[in-house]
Formats: sequence, C-alpha cells, structure tokens
Amino acid sequence: MTTHAGTDVQHFFDSHPFSRYQKLILWLCFLIVAIDGFDTASIGFIAPAIRAEWGLTPAALAPLFGAGLFGLMAGSFLFGPLADRYGRRPVLIVSVAFFGAASLLSAWSTDLTMLLVLRFLTGLGLGGAMPTSVTMTSEYCPQQRRSGLVTMMFCGFTIGSALGGLASAQLLHLIGWRGVLVLGGALPLLLVPVLLLALPESLRWLVLKGRDGSETIMRRIAPTLAALPRLVVSDKKLAGSPMAELFRPGVIGGTLLLWSTFFMSLLIIYLLSSWMPTLLNGNGLSLSNASLVTMMFQVGGTVGAILLGRWMDRYSPHKVLSIAYLAAAGCIIVVALSGSSLALLVLAVFGVGFGVSGSQVGANALAAAFYPTSSRATGVSWAAAVGRSGSVLGSMAGGLMLTLKLDNETIFFLLAIPAVLASLALLAMGRLMRTRSGSSSVPATLKESTV
Repeated sequence: MTTHAGTDVQHFFDSHPFSRYQKLILWLCFLIVAIDGFDTASIGFIAPAIRAEWGLTPAALAPLFGAGLFGLMAGSFLFGPLADRYGRRPVLIVSVAFFGAASLLSAWSTDLTMLLVLRFLTGLGLGGAMPTSVTMTSEYCPQQRRSGLVTMMFCGFTIGSALGGLASAQLLHLIGWRGVLVLGGALPLLLVPVLLLALPESLRWLVLKGRDGSETIMRRIAPTLAALPRLVVSDKKLAGSPMAELFRPGVIGGTLLLWSTFFMSLLIIYLLSSWMPTLLNGNGLSLSNASLVTMMFQVGGTVGAILLGRWMDRYSPHKVLSIAYLAAAGCIIVVALSGSSLALLVLAVFGVGFGVSGSQVGANALAAAFYPTSSRATGVSWAAAVGRSGSVLGSMAGGLMLTLKLDNETIFFLLAIPAVLASLALLAMGRLMRTRSGSSSVPATLKESTV
C-alpha cells in the first residue's frame, strides 16, 4: 500500500470532514455518560424511600451518597493510568459492565451496609467510564471544534440526570426504589455488547503505542482516500509514568488549578444533586414542584454546556468559564433570596445549572486539551478524582447542614463561595497559560500536541 511520510494524527482529523464513524463514537460516549447522570440523579430521589423503608435519619443518608462518590474518586484514580497504558476501549467496556452489574445487585440489598458497599462498587466503575469517555471523544475531534463536540457529548450527563430525576419521581411509586436501581443496572449492561461491536480504540493511542488497527479506523473516517498516510503523534511520550507527567515543570501549575476548579465545581453540583429535592421539599414545595426545579438545574447545565463549548472554541476558554462561574454565584444568591416565588426559583436554578454544571463540562474539555496523549486519560481522570473529593464533601455537607438545622438561605449563600473560587482559579490558569505562550491564553503544548 502506498503511504506518505509522517502525517500527524491531528492533521488527519482536521483535514477531513467529521465523519459518521466519529459521530458514532461521540454518541456511544454520550450514552455512557448519560447512564452515569441517570445514576447520579436517581439516588437523590430514591433516598427518601430508602429512608422510610429502613427508618433512617437524614444524617444516615449522607454515607449513602458518600459511598458512591468515594467509589467514583477511587475509580478515577485507578482507571486513568490503566487507560493510558492498556487503551481507552477496554477500560471503557470493563467500567460500564462493572457499574451496571453493581447497580443491578444493589437492588437486592438487605440493609444499609450492603447497599453502601454496592454503591461504592457502582461508583468505582462509573469513575473509570466518565473521564475515559471524555478522553476518547477528545481524541477523535478536529481541533477547531473540540471543545464544542466534547461538551456536546458530555451533555449526556446532564440529560441523563434530568431524565433520571424525572423518571425516579414518576416511577418510584410504581416500581419502588429497588426497581429504579434495576433500571440503572440494566441500561449499562445492555450497552456493553453494543460497545464491544462498535467502539474502536483511540486512533491517537494506537499510533502512539505502535499497535495494529489504525488503517481500518482511517478507512472508516476517510473511505474515499486513495492512499492512507503513515500517521505519527507529535506529542511523544516522556520518560516516566503518566502520573509523573502531570507534575512536570510547566504543567504542575495548570494541574493544580484544574484540580481546584473541579473540586469547587463538583462540590456544588453534588450537594445540589443529592439534597436539592430534600431541601426544597422541606421548604414547603411539593415533590412534583421540587422535581421540576431540580430538573431545571440539569436543563440549565445542558444548555450551558452546549453554548459554553462553542464559546470556548471561539474565545479564551479560561475567560469564558470564569465568567460563567461568577454568574452562577450570582444566581445562587438569587436562589437564596427567591422566597416563595416559584418562577424566580426556577429561573435562578436554571442559571446555576448553566454556570456551574455547564462550566464543569467545559472544564472536562479543558483538561482533555491540556495534557498530551500519553497522559491524557490520567490527567482527565485524576482531575475528576480530585473533584470527587469535593463531591463527597458536598454530598455529606448537605446532611450535616440539615442536622445543624441551617435554613435554606444560609445553605445557598455558603454555596456561592466555591463558585467564586472556581472562577478565580480559571482566571489564574488563563494568566499562567498566557505567560507560557507569550501571547495566547492557550499553552503552546496544548496547540501543538494535545489538541
């Protein structure tokens, strides 16, 4: 077969239209994170039913949320380096099968301890699936559309969360909390054979590792190409482990600022996802109105992710996300002051979702673009893992604040603080990147080798 000398993988993607095959990969990753979102939202809605059946206090529910989030954190730390070493595809498939089986088994829990263990195992699989989906999508995107496409894929999480909350609220009285867990386990297990048949390995990873299979993928992306080029990856693997690459000079500052952003963002998201129905119901809203308001948080996140991703491709991504987090802080304050106005509450919660949940999706795209191929899965996964420590704190803080009998106004005022801190972290990262590149808010390594 005729070949051309060294064509960079990214140039190959950029020089061809976004193919149906690449769209298929994007949609498969979309489904994976949508199921993750379903699981995240549904546990918040079935928690009151679990509490009623087993006679638990509100404080006793905090470990239930925390167990899954500890699993997510551990899974992110574990599976990221594995995906950089063994490939994105096997880690994705194993993760989806693992969290599906664990969620299914959770439906037969006989006490809180058993449920906590199985929720931890469910989170372990989810912790590998979600960041690896971000990595896989990023590595199949053209440079000029990367942020928009990655955030569009990750909208699966917010859409899945919205559907999970709505379905749980509507189906809970029909199938019970165990039935909701069965549904959350069956969906990923049904997806596994589809992934086995249709999901390829990352082309970037294959070329970097010198593995077979790249020609088949290139033919699927560019079927009319007369002669396949010989692909190369410009970002060569450095000596040492993928974990060590995150802390190299010139990279460590961005790593720490990304971690700060993920921590603050996920603290807000998981506190609201876990406790918003309970907070609103305790403040006098009916369960149906509470589900409507909570769903608007997810809808706002979906709209925000789509628009913010597009703006990140056009403007400085750090400034776009920093402004969004700052606006979200303002909306959180409006939620605190909304009183009995349902319309104002719905609008403000939509704004919080737009600014926080939408920006968190954008932060995933930012992390995927920041690291080179050899450590990208580790970089994205470890940022998510550090963020999960914020989500654990947020979910458990909700129970603590309810135990301390803090009113809703105080709780929401406190939530505005991490949103401001996330905004400041992204401003600092943008300044750091401008210092490195001399003129652009995007680092040179990001331009040349990681995007």
